[in-house]
Amino acid sequence: MKMKIVIAILVSLFFASCKKILDQDPQGVISGDDLNTPENAEKMLIAAYSALGNDYWAAPYSSMWAYGSIRSGDAYKGGDGPGDVADFHAYETFALNRVDLGASDVTWFRLYMGAGRVNDALGRINALSDTDFPNKVTRQTEARFLRGHFYFLLKILYKHIPYIDETIPRDDYDTVSNRTYTSDQLWTKIADDFRFAADNLPDKQAEVGRPTAYAAKAYLAKTLLYQAYTQDEQNKVIAIDKPKLEEVNSLCDEVISGPYSLMPDFAENFLTAYENGSESVFAIQYSLDDGTPAGRVDNGHSLNYPMNQEYGCCGFHVPSHNLINAFQTDDDGLPKFDTFNDNDVATTGDYKSHTFDPRLDHTAAIPDHPYKYKPDFIYKSTWSRAPQIYGPLLSMKETVAYDDPSFKKIPPFIGSSKNWAIIRFADVLLMKAEALIELNRETEALPLINQVRKRAAESTALLKRADGSYTSAYKIGMYQPGINCHWTNDYARQALRYERRLEFAMEGYRFFDLVRWGIAAEYLNNYFSKEKSRVSHLQDASFKKNRDEYLPIPLNQINFSKGLYKQNTGW
Repeated sequence: MKMKIVIAILVSLFFASCKKILDQDPQGVISGDDLNTPENAEKMLIAAYSALGNDYWAAPYSSMWAYGSIRSGDAYKGGDGPGDVADFHAYETFALNRVDLGASDVTWFRLYMGAGRVNDALGRINALSDTDFPNKVTRQTEARFLRGHFYFLLKILYKHIPYIDETIPRDDYDTVSNRTYTSDQLWTKIADDFRFAADNLPDKQAEVGRPTAYAAKAYLAKTLLYQAYTQDEQNKVIAIDKPKLEEVNSLCDEVISGPYSLMPDFAENFLTAYENGSESVFAIQYSLDDGTPAGRVDNGHSLNYPMNQEYGCCGFHVPSHNLINAFQTDDDGLPKFDTFNDNDVATTGDYKSHTFDPRLDHTAAIPDHPYKYKPDFIYKSTWSRAPQIYGPLLSMKETVAYDDPSFKKIPPFIGSSKNWAIIRFADVLLMKAEALIELNRETEALPLINQVRKRAAESTALLKRADGSYTSAYKIGMYQPGINCHWTNDYARQALRYERRLEFAMEGYRFFDLVRWGIAAEYLNNYFSKEKSRVSHLQDASFKKNRDEYLPIPLNQINFSKGLYKQNTGW
């Protein structure tokens, strides 16, 4: 009995002390209401900006290389074999992909975290008066631009997604289905954010990391271009919306009339010394020495550096044989549309007996060629991680030289503070060209494609060895109807699609182009039929039409929604 009394007293004292402690205001914590000031609303929007680059090696989305390059035939996963970050191997082979893949779930989660930060900031900004917050409209439009970006990525990855904006209370999130809106309606919701931003943002921002009206118009054009290729529930392109293409064309004209131009040298898009240059329409801004322990560095590409002592990790994102061969040109300097893959230069290593588009050496790290434009820094096959599986090549646009001011080791990985472009001006030119071709105005598209090719032809100054000789044999010509080509609508479409491949190779969007055009299944199964004879890791690869155009809705998300979310077609 005495023991019971003692225990009762101790319990009473414990709860009394707990009450005393719990009645105290917590230290180092700010309440939600305290954030509803102009100063703190600004900070919440900055937190939303930071989500642009909040990815990391296992779930990269600042660049879509894991989903858009290695699923497109442009790249192999790389690394130390199929088991090294095995989820990416599943993406590359398609047949091994699953609804419970961790990378798909984490990517979904992180992109929704970005959208959630925007909605939180936007809700607070909306509640402030114009008098208290003179920048209210500008910050609202910036937030909606950012939200459009996150939902754009979610849409091209997963197709059917729950759309949540700042008007939906958090307690109601679990009532929003991923089928509340049709696929077309989701595109319209995304376009609405960019349209609002285009109408309300200034043409120029004091801080370069913030979007402008031009950036919003470019992203709106990109969204409408995707929406214009109408898909049915089986992911088949069943129609092309011509009025939307007309708007794409007009929007691109407005951007073209703005302060943009192609950088004189293609290389300058991928060097820190030229970031935020004339070709950068919108880019993620990274930083070093910013007061944080490791800086605000690009972790999304941290696997993609060579294995030599200057770097040390990790050999991912390897250009495919097919991509390397695609840079070959014919006697007129034009692409070898139908025969480029007959000569496997990636195997022979002979870059002198045939001619190449100069963008080859801006894109791929090749044995015995200078790395990152350093004539005395020669890339070696030993720098690759598993050459016996993936070959000795590596991607190069996303990396920086080891002595670049932006370079930083984040052991065991590699980072840099170099910007990563979301939209380049070259994309605007080629989006306009694509719209014109699909509107049967291919003659108007010709100078736009040639403008991009002309810049490529003039981008050889940095592609030299220490003795002044060119790294490869370069020859690139312009399309000249009646002289070296017949500029029919079909030919122009082929030229445009090929040009997008070479211009944006390894930048992460190729797969989504294939899906938009409705040719992913045929293209990739044809790619696999040849590439399997060159590399062993693709033996299980097969693209299933009407399924693999999109990732499955992650099983975790379906479970969390208690079955409210419906799975994508074929999964």
